[in-house]
Amino acid sequence: MPNSSSKSGVAYALAAFGIWAIAPMYFKVMSFVPPIEILAHRIVWSCLIVFVLIIAMGKTSKVKAVFASKKTVFFMAISTLLIGINWGTFIWAIANNKLLSASLGYYINPLISILLGMIFFKEKLDRMRKAAVVLCFIAVAFEVIRFGSLPWVALLLALTFGFYGLVRKKVAVDSFTGMAVETVLLLPVALVYLFSIHTPTSNMLENTDLTNWLLFASGPITMVPLMFFGAAANRVSLTTLGFFQYIGPSGMFILAVFLYDEPLAPAKLITFALIWTALALLIFDSIRKLRKPEKLLNDDPLLEQSSSVKKTETI
Repeated sequence: MPNSSSKSGVAYALAAFGIWAIAPMYFKVMSFVPPIEILAHRIVWSCLIVFVLIIAMGKTSKVKAVFASKKTVFFMAISTLLIGINWGTFIWAIANNKLLSASLGYYINPLISILLGMIFFKEKLDRMRKAAVVLCFIAVAFEVIRFGSLPWVALLLALTFGFYGLVRKKVAVDSFTGMAVETVLLLPVALVYLFSIHTPTSNMLENTDLTNWLLFASGPITMVPLMFFGAAANRVSLTTLGFFQYIGPSGMFILAVFLYDEPLAPAKLITFALIWTALALLIFDSIRKLRKPEKLLNDDPLLEQSSSVKKTETI
């Protein structure tokens, strides 16, 4: 691979994951709009943008091919439901000052993917992976014991995106085509909701220009990093992309603690420390396997996670 291509791929990856890391700032600004209403606008404007891109890229035949297969539509409907819940939970978490919980959820996600790989694909885990999974369970158990409840926001984000990646891995549909299908399936629900609600921002004809532009921006906020990610995926290895995925939750953590002053109690810090230790084990194990034969690399659950992300969309 040409060196210049690798450098541009790293730049695209930094741009994609960097935008995902600071995207909560946009949703925080939009806290005056109900989370479900923001989600509906995100669906509508993402659908519009993605279809302009689909037409420009000459991929309309791929979209038609998806709808021609009942089996593919069935699996895409499942992935649509999962990503819709994931998006909605993420927006709700930011609006309700639970960005730390969202960060924890996306940190847990690779560990959830490893578990799903073990359950559904019979993947075998080495000692390092088993230790990482055990640390994840200890972290969740600690949350339950210390705070008396499950960290449901973090778990819902991790589980929905983990299963989303699992479903999309089963369906051979590229990123843009998949998102086009998903937004089409969500579009009727979003439009019915927007035309039936009565909130201070529900009538765009009565909104200020700034409010309408901010609502429209939910589309580019979704699509631009996805485009950068697609460009990066074509230029750098999945191994490299696998390490970049931690930029997002790290950015969320920094924003939550240092910009939005979300309380980081010592007990909560212990939970993060356990998860960070688990992720450190995964990263160390993956780096160690970079020196192993290609077959071992292909069997690496962490790299499988980045491979599934290549076919999916995140926050």
